[in-house]
Amino acid sequence: MDQILINTLNGVSYGLMLFMLSSGLTLILSMMGVLNFAHASFYMIGAYFAYTISGLLGFWVALFVAPVAVGVAGALFETTALRRVHKFGHVPELLITFGLSYVVLEVVQLIWGRTPLTFDPPEVLRGAAFTVVQSAKDGLSLSLGAASDAVCSAASCSRFPMTRAFMMMVALLMLVSLWLLLTRTRVGLVIQASLTHPHMVESLGHNVPWVFMLVFGVGCALAGLAGVVGGITFVTEPAMAAVVGSIIFVVVVVGGMGSLAGAFVASLLIGLLQTLPLTVDASLADLINRLAGSGTVSASTFGWPVLRITLAQAAPILPYLLLVLMLILRPKGLLGTREG
Repeated sequence: MDQILINTLNGVSYGLMLFMLSSGLTLILSMMGVLNFAHASFYMIGAYFAYTISGLLGFWVALFVAPVAVGVAGALFETTALRRVHKFGHVPELLITFGLSYVVLEVVQLIWGRTPLTFDPPEVLRGAAFTVVQSAKDGLSLSLGAASDAVCSAASCSRFPMTRAFMMMVALLMLVSLWLLLTRTRVGLVIQASLTHPHMVESLGHNVPWVFMLVFGVGCALAGLAGVVGGITFVTEPAMAAVVGSIIFVVVVVGGMGSLAGAFVASLLIGLLQTLPLTVDASLADLINRLAGSGTVSASTFGWPVLRITLAQAAPILPYLLLVLMLILRPKGLLGTREG
């Protein structure tokens, strides 16, 4: 039971990190119609920028400076490159962002190398946020921090890392801040109006290209923020963009095109899909054998090796199976307002 609880929390924390990534991509895709293939690259840049800045000024300075630097880099890319090909349609936009992802990867490897970096969290974020203790006598209980060896020697202990708790806190603060920005400020109202009625907004005297640049920069900054937190939680390496590159597009499609609420729900759902099955070491063959009961029907009767794949082994492909089902049954996504 304790391991199931820890895996659930791991899934929620990973899902919240996916939301930090997918929220920026959702804004860019819904407002500008740009399928930014380089979005995960800005996530990687955020981690590497934070690694360098933290070595000079400390982690807490890097937490604020690195996302801003990534946002400025994204805004410059939109102004100098993406805007020039925007009038030619989606294919040139896709190609230029796809090419940018390769350029970023090569530049990162040239500057920081190909091997993983040692990006340690600050002292306050090291260790366990709490420990789930399960004993036959007292049942399930929580202990703040790391439980003592004496407690864990007499019970089963599962520790939840402080870095993941910090990731959840940052993601929730980002969610609230983004909601307040879009619904309670003048800038947010202009952004939402530009999403649906760009010509009307421009006729009222607002600079729509500037709004697009702002949105692209903010979306990249959110990816950079996820990179800073993900860098200390996971591994900071050149392959980190490829790890999340495809999954964030799954989140955007499953949640619904242009829906931040949908991206939030889909992020949590996919985060749980990739972690909870890891606790299940059973396959369809085991299920068939249990349902058969008498033994007249078994998995070997069918002769399909796929039936012997455990749910833990199938966990990495479950989000993509969900994507296929969503495209078949509900193409507009969970909370989308239009067809994807």
